[in-house]
Amino acid sequence: MASFKIEGGHKLHGTITPQGAKNEVLQILCAVLLTPKKVTVHNVPDIIDVNKLIFILGELGVKINKLSSNSYTFQADEINLKYLESPEFKRDGSSLRGSIMIVGPLLARFGKGYIPKPGGDKIGRRRLDTHFEGFINLGAIFRYNKEEYFYGVEADELIGTDMLLGEASVTGTANILMAAVLAKGTTTIYNAACEPYIQQLCKMLNKMGANITGVGSNLLTISGVKTLGGCVHRVLPDMIEIGSWIGVAVMTRSELTIKNVSWENLGQIPNIFAKLGIEFEKIDDDLYIPEQESYEIQNYIDGSVLTVADAPWPGFTPDLLSIVLVIATQAKGTVLIHQKMFESRLFFVDKLIDMGAKVILCDPHRATVIGQNFESPLKATTMTSPDIRAGISLLIAALSAKGTSIIHNIEQIDRGYENIEARLKSIGAKIERIER
Repeated sequence: MASFKIEGGHKLHGTITPQGAKNEVLQILCAVLLTPKKVTVHNVPDIIDVNKLIFILGELGVKINKLSSNSYTFQADEINLKYLESPEFKRDGSSLRGSIMIVGPLLARFGKGYIPKPGGDKIGRRRLDTHFEGFINLGAIFRYNKEEYFYGVEADELIGTDMLLGEASVTGTANILMAAVLAKGTTTIYNAACEPYIQQLCKMLNKMGANITGVGSNLLTISGVKTLGGCVHRVLPDMIEIGSWIGVAVMTRSELTIKNVSWENLGQIPNIFAKLGIEFEKIDDDLYIPEQESYEIQNYIDGSVLTVADAPWPGFTPDLLSIVLVIATQAKGTVLIHQKMFESRLFFVDKLIDMGAKVILCDPHRATVIGQNFESPLKATTMTSPDIRAGISLLIAALSAKGTSIIHNIEQIDRGYENIEARLKSIGAKIERIER
C-alpha cells in the first residue's frame, strides 16, 4: 500500500498533456479479440486498470508487442479459451470492472464468453443486466453460477435483432455492439450510449470492416459481417483528466495550459466550468487557464441556486462531479451537486468537511456546497481514497490546503491517472509517494 504526502498551498505553473482516455481504451482493447489480424493502438495510458486488462489479454493468448511507452500491437490469432474457466481468470477478471467487455467479442467470434463478477470502484450498484439482456436478444443462452459469482453466455450463432436498452449504459452499448458486428443480419440498438468513446469504438470497428451507421446518435444500426481485419487506432485524450487538471489549476490559483484537449469531444465540460465562474481560453486545440484569485458561481436567470447534475452524454459526465464539488468549496456562491447515476459517490465529502469545507450532504445523491471564496481555506489532514474520482478530488483539495496532507490507498488514483505525482511535480507541486 502506498500513500501521497502533499505540501499544499503552493502556486503551480506550466503545461500538461492529458493521457489517453481510460474509458475509451478499455473498450478498444477488448475489440482486438474480434479479429485474428494485427491491431495497433496508440496513446494507451500507463495506468493500473489498463495494464490489468492487457495482462488478461496476454493470458488469453493475445500476442502483445509494446512499441513505445503508450503504443502497442495486439494479435488475437491463437486464443486460449481454456483460460476463461480457470481459477486464474476468476481471480484476474474479478479485479477489473472493464473486463466485462471481453464477453461480447468472445461470444461473437468463438461462441462463448465468461466473466467473474467484476470489481472496480465502490460507488454503488452498477448492474450488468443491460449487457446480458443484449446478448440474450442476439440469441445467446445465459447462465450464472451463484456460488462462484460467475457469468456465462454461449451461442452457436448470433442473429441480428432490434433492441431497446433499458439504460444508456456505455459499457453495455460497447459490449452489445462488439457482439453484433459479427452477428448474422442486422441489429439496431436504440437508447444506445453515444459518448465520444463509443463513437471512437464504432469508427475503429468500421475501419476493421464492420458496418455501423448512426454513429454519434442513440440509434445504432449494425449490419453483421463474417470477419473483421486489423487497423491502426489512436485513443482520444481523457476528458476526465482534462477536467481534473482544470481543478488543479483553479484550486491552487495557478496558470496552466492543457495541450491537445480535443475540444470537439469535451461536450458540456467547458460550459459547466464556466458556470462555476472559471475563466479559460481556447488556443488552437489547447485549453489555457489563467491565474484566478476568485471565481463566482452563476445563479440561474431567476436568481435561484445553480444545480450541477450528471446525465448520459451529451449531459455532464458523472466522473467529474466530485471535481466540481471540490472546486465549489472555494468558489464565491452556492451550488447543489446532484449525483443521479451512482448512490455512493458523494460519501467522500466527510473528508472535505474535516478539511473545513462547508458542505451539506442532503442524501446519497445530493450535496449543497457553500463556497468560501478562499476566505476560509481548506486545512491539511490525513485521509483515504475510496475510489478513482474521489481520490483525485481529495488530491486536488490537498494541493489547495496549507500544510501537509497524507492520502492513503492511492492505488485507487493510480487506476485512472498515469504517473500523477511526476506530472504534478513538473508544474511545481510538492508531492511525494511513500511506499509502506
